[in-house]
Amino acid sequence: MKKPAIRFPVKPLSLAVLATLSASIAPAVAQETNDEEVIEEVVATGTRLKGTATAVMEERKNQAFVADIMGAEQISRTGDSDAASALRRVTGLTLVDGKFIYVRGLGERYSSTQLNGLAVPSPDPTRNVMPLDLFPSSIIESLSVQKAYSPSMPASFGGGNVDIRLRTIPSDFVMSVQGQLGYNSDNFDDAYMYNGGSDDWMGKDDGTRAMPADIAAQYASKDFLDDLSQEESVALFKQLNRDYDPVLESVDPDMKGNFSIGNSFDYNDDWRFGFLVATGYDRSTNVSEEYIGEQPLRNGDEIRMVRYYDEVNTTEKSVKWSSLFNVGIDYNRQHRVDYSVIVLSDTRDQIRDMIGNTANITLSDNQRVRKYEVQYEERKLFTNQIRGTHTFPELGFLGFDWKYSLGRSLRDAPGNMEARFLLEDENLDGVYDRETESSVSNSTVAGRYSFQGLHDRVENYAYNINYPLMVDKWEMEFKAGGNFLTKTRTAENRRLDVSTRAFSDTSLLTGYEFDEVLDDEALDNASYTTQNLLRDTTVAGDDYAAGQKVDSYYFEADLFWNNLWRFSGGVRYEDFRQAVVPFDPRTNQFDLTDDADRSQLAFAEADFYPSLAVTYFLEQDMQLRFSYGKTVVRPDLREVSSATYIDPLTENPVGGTPGLETTSIDNFDVRWEWYREAGNNLSVGLFYKDMDTPIESVQSPAQDGPPLIRIANAETGKMYGVEVEFLQGLEVFGDGVWDNLFLSGNLTLSDSEIELDPAAIEQQTGVSTSITNTTRAMTGHSKWVVNTQLGYDSDNGEHSASLVYNVFGPRILIPGIDGFDDSFEQPFHSLDVVYKWYPDFNTTVTLKVQNMLDQEKKIEFEDTLLRSETVGTSFSLAYRYDF
Repeated sequence: MKKPAIRFPVKPLSLAVLATLSASIAPAVAQETNDEEVIEEVVATGTRLKGTATAVMEERKNQAFVADIMGAEQISRTGDSDAASALRRVTGLTLVDGKFIYVRGLGERYSSTQLNGLAVPSPDPTRNVMPLDLFPSSIIESLSVQKAYSPSMPASFGGGNVDIRLRTIPSDFVMSVQGQLGYNSDNFDDAYMYNGGSDDWMGKDDGTRAMPADIAAQYASKDFLDDLSQEESVALFKQLNRDYDPVLESVDPDMKGNFSIGNSFDYNDDWRFGFLVATGYDRSTNVSEEYIGEQPLRNGDEIRMVRYYDEVNTTEKSVKWSSLFNVGIDYNRQHRVDYSVIVLSDTRDQIRDMIGNTANITLSDNQRVRKYEVQYEERKLFTNQIRGTHTFPELGFLGFDWKYSLGRSLRDAPGNMEARFLLEDENLDGVYDRETESSVSNSTVAGRYSFQGLHDRVENYAYNINYPLMVDKWEMEFKAGGNFLTKTRTAENRRLDVSTRAFSDTSLLTGYEFDEVLDDEALDNASYTTQNLLRDTTVAGDDYAAGQKVDSYYFEADLFWNNLWRFSGGVRYEDFRQAVVPFDPRTNQFDLTDDADRSQLAFAEADFYPSLAVTYFLEQDMQLRFSYGKTVVRPDLREVSSATYIDPLTENPVGGTPGLETTSIDNFDVRWEWYREAGNNLSVGLFYKDMDTPIESVQSPAQDGPPLIRIANAETGKMYGVEVEFLQGLEVFGDGVWDNLFLSGNLTLSDSEIELDPAAIEQQTGVSTSITNTTRAMTGHSKWVVNTQLGYDSDNGEHSASLVYNVFGPRILIPGIDGFDDSFEQPFHSLDVVYKWYPDFNTTVTLKVQNMLDQEKKIEFEDTLLRSETVGTSFSLAYRYDF
C-alpha cells in the first residue's frame, strides 16, 4: 500500500532554525523522507516554550475542526496550578469563580468537559459540569479546546469541548519531586479562623462538624424534629458543635508537593510495558475583605443599599490531594491498552465574619447586624478508565479503539453553620463593639445548621472504527462509532434553625460568642416557651434524584484531495433521556403537586446533529478553514427541578423550572492559520452562533434578602466575533537580547444578544420577573478578552522568564429587575511573572508572583458597587528535581 504523503512537512529552513535554537542543549534529530525533513524529536531547554509550541501547533493544524491545544510546558511556563486557571490563557476563554470556563463568552452550561475523551462526574450540586480547578497541572499532559463541532464528540456543544488529557506512561525512566512554599500579601496580618478538627490538614473532617448520631437517627426514622418536647429539643441541640466562633490567628504559608515516577520496559522487541504514578498535595489559605450589597433602593437619581454588609472578613482554607496511576502494554506498536486510576480530593473550609445593616436594623437606630458563616465541603472524584487502540495492517490499516470509564464524585458538607448577632451602640460613640455591645440576634433565628451530601456516578463507554483509503489524488479516512453514557445523582440537605423564641427571657442572650451565649450552663438555667429551641427547616425538594442516559452513534469522513483541499464532516445521532425527581424528605415521596409536574420532570429527545468542515491549503504552512455544525445545549439536572438552591458564584437563591426547553444552536466558523518557522504562528478566526430558546438566568423580586434567580428560556439569541492569536520571536527587531525574547497572545472581540419575553417567562416559571432589559447580552459574556505573554530564554538555557497578562471585558452576572440595570463583573487585570532557573539538567527553581497590580474583584450596576473582594498579591518559590 502506498505510504500517505506528509501533509505538513517541515521545510529545511525551519528545521535549521529549530536546530539552531536548541543547539546549546541538544541536537535536533531529523529524518529525511521523500526529500522532505520531518522533526522526530527536539530536546530543548533554552527554547522551552517555542519548542513545545511547535509540537502543539502541529497537532492543532492537523485537526480537521477548529481547535486550540495547550501543552504541559505552556502551562508550566505561565505558572498556572490547575486546569481552570491554565485554560484562561486559551483564545476566547475566561475563568469564572476560579472553577468554570466560559468559551467565547458562553456560560459553563454551553461547554462540555471530558477526561481523556470520556465523561466524568461532577461533585458540584448546583451544576452538571465539572469544576476544572479539581485537576492540578502536575498531572496534565495537554488541554484541548475544540471550538467547532465534529460528529465524534457529544452534541451537547455550545461554546466548545474541553478535553483534559492526563499524563501517560513514559518512554523512559522518569522520577521527579517538587516542593513549593507561597504566601499572599493579604495574609500578612492575623485572619479570622475557627476551631476545626484534628484532621483538617488532610482535608478531612474528623467528626467535629458531623451531624450528631441522635439527630441522624431522627432523620433516618423520618420523624425529623417536628414532634419533640422542649427537653428533647434542648438535649439534641447540646450535641451540635457550637464552637465555630471566629478568632484572630496568624496565617500559615501555603505548601505544595508533587512526586512522580514512571518507566517502560521492552520485551522481545515486540512488547512494551510501562507505568506512571503521580501524587500531589496542596494546602493554601486565602484571606480577603469583601463588600456585599443585597437590596438596592432607588430614590430619584440616588441608589442606596438598604441591606448590605460593608465589613466582611473572609478566610478560606483549601486542601487538595491528587493521585494518578497509569499502566500500559503495547504490542508491536500496533496494539495498546492503558488503564488509569484518578483520585482527586478538594476540601474548602471558609469562615466569613460580616457586619452590616438591613431594612429593619439601621444605622439611624444605632444598630448593626453581625453574622458569621462557616462553609465546609469535601469534594472527591474517583475515576477508573481503560482504553485500547488497535491497528491492523493486514486489513488495510483498519483502526479500532475503545474506552471505558466508571467514575464517582462525592460532595460532603457535614456541618455548615451560621450565627447572627445584634450590635447596639449603647454609649452612642459611633463604635459598635462586638464584645461589649453584642447579643444573639433579636430575629427569630439565632443560628442555622445545614448538612449536605451528593453522590454522582457516571459510566461511559465508547468505540471508534476508522479505515484509510487512497484513490488517485484522494486520501480518505472513514470513521464510525458509538458512545454510551449513564449518569445517576442523589443529593440531600438537612437544615436546622436555632430559634430565639424558645426563650422566655431573651436578656440572657447577651454576648458575642455563640458557643458561650448558648453553652450548656446557660441552656440549663434558661426558662423556655412552648416553641422548641430546634426547628427543622428542611423543605420539600431538598432531596432529589436524577438519572440521564445518552446513546450516540456517528459517522464521519475525512477527505484530502491533491493535498490542496480537505473535506471533513458527518452526522451524529443522539438519543437523550433524563429525569429529575425532587423528594419530600419527610415522606420520601415525590414532591409533585399534580400529574403535569410529573411529566415535566422527565425529558427525552432524539435527533441528528450534522457538521461539515472544509480546509483549503493556501501554502504548505498556511490554511483556511470553514465549518458548520448543528448542536444542542440541555438544562442542568438542578435546573429542571422546582427545588431552590444557593448559587456559590452569586450567593443568590436559584429556582429551577420544570419544563425548561433545550437550546438549538447553528455554529459557523472561519479561520485563517499561518504556521511559520520556529513555532511562530498567526491565526485569525470569525465565528457566529444562532440560538433558538437559549437557556438564561432572570431575577424574581424578593421580599427580604437577595432576589430569587430563575432559569428560563429566552426567545432567541445570537453571538458573533473575531479571534486573533499569535506567537512571534522578537529577533526580527535585531540581534542581542532580541534573540532571546518572544511575544505571544490572543485577542477576542465579540458581541451577543438575546430576546426575552417577560410574559412567556412568567408563564414558564410561575413567578413575576420584572425584567429591566428584555434585549441584552448573554449572562457571562465579555465583549473582549486579552491574553499576552512576553517570554525570555537565555542563550545558555539556564534562565527563562514570562510576563503574563490576562483581562476580560465587563460581563453580566446578575440580570437586572425592577428598573435596575444588569449587574456586571468588572474587568480584572491579571499581571503575573514567572521566573525559572535551571542550575543543572535535573534542577528547576521557580519564582512566581501573581496579581502584581493588586486588583480586586468587583460587581457593579449603574456605577453602584454591588460586590467587591480583595485578592492580594501572591508569591511562591518552588524547587523541582528530575532524576
